Amino acid sequence: MTSTVRQKRDSRPRLFIAVAFCLSLAMALSACAREKEAAAAPKETATSAPVAEDAATSISDLGPPPAFNSARAMQYVKEIVAFGPRPIGSANHKKVEDYIHAHLKGDVVEDDAFTIDTTEGKFPVRNIIAKYPGTRDGIIVIASHYDTNYPLRDTAYVGANDGASSSALLLEIANQLRGKKLDGYSVWLLWDDAEEAIKLPWTDDNSVYGVRHLAQKWQDDGTINKIKAFLLEDMIGDADLNIERDENSTPWLENMVYQAAMHLGYQSHFFARTIPMEDDHKPFMQRHVPSADLIDFDYGYNNVFWHTTQDTVDKLSPKSLEIVGTVTLETVQMLDKK
Repeated sequence: MTSTVRQKRDSRPRLFIAVAFCLSLAMALSACAREKEAAAAPKETATSAPVAEDAATSISDLGPPPAFNSARAMQYVKEIVAFGPRPIGSANHKKVEDYIHAHLKGDVVEDDAFTIDTTEGKFPVRNIIAKYPGTRDGIIVIASHYDTNYPLRDTAYVGANDGASSSALLLEIANQLRGKKLDGYSVWLLWDDAEEAIKLPWTDDNSVYGVRHLAQKWQDDGTINKIKAFLLEDMIGDADLNIERDENSTPWLENMVYQAAMHLGYQSHFFARTIPMEDDHKPFMQRHVPSADLIDFDYGYNNVFWHTTQDTVDKLSPKSLEIVGTVTLETVQMLDKK
């Protein structure tokens, strides 16, 4: 809107005008100074919110930073991707199952195998669980899906970030847990299957088949009552790493993840934005298991590489694997001290 009121000529003495101008200038400068001061002050955001009291852990109680071999983890990514697309029901999918099992040889491993009946047909599904015992009564589950998108099965989509990066991360975490009695809760590593929707669009009854089956199974046999935390890894290899704060995760556990990141100096890669995620942790959240989804859902500008043939190894970084891997293991240490 444009004002039609014309300004009248000011008939006040010039001295009065000068004084008024000076006062106005002084006030403007003062306001500017206050704005700069406010801009320089730390802003209160989700990342700077205090950690919930029931999640707080004394940093002095923690040991040295967890070990993590990022080069080896990256090699695992490359080897998984080398099999090609791995949608459920495919030969490549079976090869990746065998690959995971081969790396867990000698560990306590359990398969949760079953068949799903979908609009696209029947498919075999296999969750792979590696169990590492601890001294405390309770379980921490760290999970990743390993299948690739079924609707993209006839393309060159290999899911380097979406599935391979997190599956490789778990293989390297297994290397750090293997052969020792954990001084804390038992840790179970879960490579869950059939996470991707069989047919688009994604719906609750057309996705996350593996974890839905396993969550119900563990509820029925009482295992779920022993799970202290469910930590999900998804799309964590992006060279431009920015892990989201998930509105559909447990707030105190998300706070703990951020506290672990701060302790390791990686906080700049965590929780710059808050979004709700529909992911593998949902069946556990529905059963009141404390859960956190560690996911970078901004893969390329405006998530342009997600679920495309552009999801390739060249866009990933060993450093990103190291950051998420060490923060995950640090979170486990903090849960052990809780």
